[in-house]
Amino acid sequence: MFANLIRRLTSESAEPMPDTDARLALGALMVRIARSDGTYAAAEIAHIDRMLGRRYGLTPVEAAKLRAQCEALEKAAPDTVRFTKAVKAAVRYEEREDVVRALWAVALVDGERDAEESGLLRLIAPMLGVSDLDSNRIRRSVEESG
Repeated sequence: MFANLIRRLTSESAEPMPDTDARLALGALMVRIARSDGTYAAAEIAHIDRMLGRRYGLTPVEAAKLRAQCEALEKAAPDTVRFTKAVKAAVRYEEREDVVRALWAVALVDGERDAEESGLLRLIAPMLGVSDLDSNRIRRSVEESG
């Protein structure tokens, strides 16, 4: 299942991804951010579940199942550059700031601004077409909203 998805994610096709693939790709990117500092804490897992549930109208059990699939995909996914480009292809431009907001929310859920997570987000945001300036604005907004 994941081999086919990864092949679709990394292909040069201009076809938009099916919604299920886009959900998995976005969730896997959130997992990658959470794992980037070497700690994958319960608070991060719970936050990813809540965000997936809210974004896709899922029950807590459905969100947890989706996150588990995203964790498996993240382990099998290619390097962050190719993976992020795949997410960019799957997500409409208008929604990419929301993706960056979700990623910052995962990175900051523990109340700390970790260097690994921040560095990965500084790499990912521009690849999604979100400027450093806008990413910084989004980060401050997430920090302020607690």
